[in-house]
Amino acid sequence: MLTPRHQALLMTLAGMTVGVAVFGTVVAVNGGNPFTAHDTPVGIVSPSPTSTPSRGDGLQADGLQYVVQNFGTDDDPVSSEVPAGWKSAQSGTRPKFVDSTGVWQIRFDTRGSKQTPDQLVANRERSIDESGLKVLSRDNGTLIYTYVDKARGPRMGLSRWVSLDDGKTSAVEITVGGRPQDEAGLRAVLQQATDTLKLPVDPNDTRPN
Repeated sequence: MLTPRHQALLMTLAGMTVGVAVFGTVVAVNGGNPFTAHDTPVGIVSPSPTSTPSRGDGLQADGLQYVVQNFGTDDDPVSSEVPAGWKSAQSGTRPKFVDSTGVWQIRFDTRGSKQTPDQLVANRERSIDESGLKVLSRDNGTLIYTYVDKARGPRMGLSRWVSLDDGKTSAVEITVGGRPQDEAGLRAVLQQATDTLKLPVDPNDTRPN
């Protein structure tokens, strides 16, 4: 016969056993570790990172990757790097590459000119017939401006004329377009295209006209 003391001890052990069993069930429900918290609360989904900026964020310079594009003619081949994913919308001596949304673009004119880059900057400024035109800069053969397009709203353009003879004539025009909030990205695209531009080295090249 168990004494009252032994009965109390057995009841205590039974309670501990039930507690361990319940604790083990909690561990199983929580994946083995009841102290591990969820990184994301239930019902909230963390956004997946993307390398392509959204249209509202602007074109991000540090998110761009580039590929080489070849254009020009068989006799006067030209190449330059443009953002990856921008598709050719026009080829030949006046190629154009546009992103999938149609918001950003870069185009080249490889026909050349006997006018200086600064003269062509002035000519382009006078020729732009757009509402709200505002010239931000016209230095070093590069024209930077904004305007308002009737269909697309505020726009920004950067046009650069590249010379191969210390500014006496112009060999290639590079123009990038987008929106005012894309300025940093557009500047990066223009600079990358300029830095990677490869032109014919034939001394008989007579493209400037």
